[in-house]
Amino acid sequence: MKKKLIVGNWKMNGSLAANEALVQALRAGWPAAADCDVAVAVPSPYLAQVQSLVDASGIALAAQDVSQHDAGAYTGEVSAPMLRDFGVRYVLVGHSERRQLHGEGDAAVAEKAQRALAAGITPIVCVGETLAEREAGQTEAVVRRQLAAVVHRNGRCISEVVVAYEPIWAIGTGHTATPAQAQQVHAALRAQLAAASAHAPAMRLLYGGSMNASNAAQLLAEPDIDGGLVGGASLKAPDFLSIIAAAR
Repeated sequence: MKKKLIVGNWKMNGSLAANEALVQALRAGWPAAADCDVAVAVPSPYLAQVQSLVDASGIALAAQDVSQHDAGAYTGEVSAPMLRDFGVRYVLVGHSERRQLHGEGDAAVAEKAQRALAAGITPIVCVGETLAEREAGQTEAVVRRQLAAVVHRNGRCISEVVVAYEPIWAIGTGHTATPAQAQQVHAALRAQLAAASAHAPAMRLLYGGSMNASNAAQLLAEPDIDGGLVGGASLKAPDFLSIIAAAR
């Protein structure tokens, strides 16, 4: 049986002191009954520090983005081989904030996933719809289009990808998709993956969109929700530990 995966996305938050306090609190409060995989996605300047802090802890290191290029004149970019040097296990690609604020399209996201896979890093491919798209009945069409680009670009390697469904209208708003709403989209994504890979049942699909300590257990109980991409709650050790404990 596959383990659930809980990923904390720190976004553009943290400091040397705050990072150390948070990771030490996570290590000290680790649930004895925890039986899931856990990662924290940290800002790039802190990769070296957090790599050391999570050593031998059971917490994997994740990055928040990766370049479409491996090297060259791309000032400010961070490549997959660079991330690998820091022991990065996962990397977020196509997060809604990257799509909206930086204009990243489906093709760019698919290429970033390919670069990560080539470096031995697992991409966590984010897909999701806006409130307007949901109200127009376009949810499944939007997430299928976003995922299709990654499937097409990565072919047989698609089974190595993690997919995170993050309804944009539920990110940082306090609104959360109901377990039934989330499950409906996850089931559609699973069916799409099944058409591309025989390994789809073993692939992990995460829910991201205001998952917190109070709703995690209900969301994680759905059959096609295999974990969570957690934002604000991952910056509070007690809340993040509660989510980890719920992932059984």
